[in-house]
Amino acid sequence: MKPLLKVIQLHKNESVLIKRAIKNNREAQHELFSLHAPKMLSVCRFYISDLQDAEEVMLNGFFKVFTNLKQFKNDGSFEGWIRRIMIRESISFLRKQRKVEFSLEMVENETEAINSIETDIEVSEIQQLIDELPEGYRMVFVMYVVEGYKHYEIAEMLDITVGTSKSQLFKARKLLQEKVNDINKTSYGSYKV
Repeated sequence: MKPLLKVIQLHKNESVLIKRAIKNNREAQHELFSLHAPKMLSVCRFYISDLQDAEEVMLNGFFKVFTNLKQFKNDGSFEGWIRRIMIRESISFLRKQRKVEFSLEMVENETEAINSIETDIEVSEIQQLIDELPEGYRMVFVMYVVEGYKHYEIAEMLDITVGTSKSQLFKARKLLQEKVNDINKTSYGSYKV
């Protein structure tokens, strides 16, 4: 008769890792980094088109995460807390690079916002289209559509008005839709409806 092996599923409890990381346990910090780095690089990459710059911002963000880990109060998810740090780091990076400009001109019929962009193109192509947006458009678009921030939150974080946030989103969606239509026209010979 074979001896029975007891299979124990290893599960790292994130709160235990956080407590250990607060005490400067390098192994716990490394595990937290490994768990969250891929998603956080994606977050930074949405804002910053250059991958090397996005990686640098992510690493600086993790430095802030571990420096300020004692401030995490378990009020929400740890991933959400890290995500907010990464977003702020990305915004700060773009401001330092002086790459952020917000168009203040209002668009006629701005209340007729484009609610969805219909397309069959690949995710990588959509990311490229987002990368091609002017920085201000892209930043507001990503914060609103991808991150789920409200316009008043975006306005506060970017130090702009709510109207400017709404305008940037409208213009970003409109520009993306035009680019998608161009791709669809090229791919299919006519616009898709």
